[in-house]
Amino acid sequence: MIAALNRLTELVEEPGDLDVAVVAKMLGTTEYHLRRMFSSLAGMPLSEYVRRRRMTVAAADVIRGEEDLLGIAVRYGYGSTEAFGRAFRAVHGAGPGDVRRDGGPLRTQPQLRFRLTVEGSTPMDTRIVDRPAFRLVGHAARVPLIYSGVNPHIQQHIAGLPPEAHQRLKDLSDTEPAGLLQVTDDVSPDAAEGTELTYLHGAAIAAGSTPPDDLDAIEVPAGRWAVFRTSGPYPAALQTAWAATATEWFPSNPWRLRPGPSIVAVLERAPDFSTATCELWMPVEPA
Repeated sequence: MIAALNRLTELVEEPGDLDVAVVAKMLGTTEYHLRRMFSSLAGMPLSEYVRRRRMTVAAADVIRGEEDLLGIAVRYGYGSTEAFGRAFRAVHGAGPGDVRRDGGPLRTQPQLRFRLTVEGSTPMDTRIVDRPAFRLVGHAARVPLIYSGVNPHIQQHIAGLPPEAHQRLKDLSDTEPAGLLQVTDDVSPDAAEGTELTYLHGAAIAAGSTPPDDLDAIEVPAGRWAVFRTSGPYPAALQTAWAATATEWFPSNPWRLRPGPSIVAVLERAPDFSTATCELWMPVEPA
């Protein structure tokens, strides 16, 4: 995976459109997994990196002043100087005409190189589970993605549910993952912080079970799951494990992400939720 990501950054440097689906196939993986691993490790979506990197290189052509702005725009994949100017200004904070005249300001995006550092000091407690199709049912809301710390939008969503709603969901649970679940779905593979996703506070029921009409439902097809067990401060330990799946586990194991919801099952927790033991379920397939 690390080699694939480095080859991807090399291809970003080449002129012309970058067809990520074709690149992923050439590298022996899927576009979904490639984009998810890139955004997890780089801290930005692939699309944003491509824009920043190409506008960094384009700035040199703009300053040299050897050709008109339309010619530069076309070379970097834009059909008009207006579209090119918007992308250029979003990266540099000034339009190409201003930069050509004044020589700046410029914001440089260095070319990324990925390296795998294996510490080996914290083994990841993982199991691979093959599950038939099931349903996730509960109360859904659209919330922004927040990578670190408590998500206040999710907190507000859960706090707005009546106390009896939680017990009702527990009673509905009849299959793994068991108990009350925290589900994130509809996450873009290029997910940047602030991107909207679907959060479901719910439970898993067998595919043959009939969900109540007043609950939201997510159909989950049959497939394999990597299940990571975490214990410690909540949500810090869970978020650390989530990040480690990208930096340590996937690069070291013959599995890749497939589209589908990510599920957190809280197995045990302190009364004030300061600490918890959780299982993180991520949909996977052989790499």
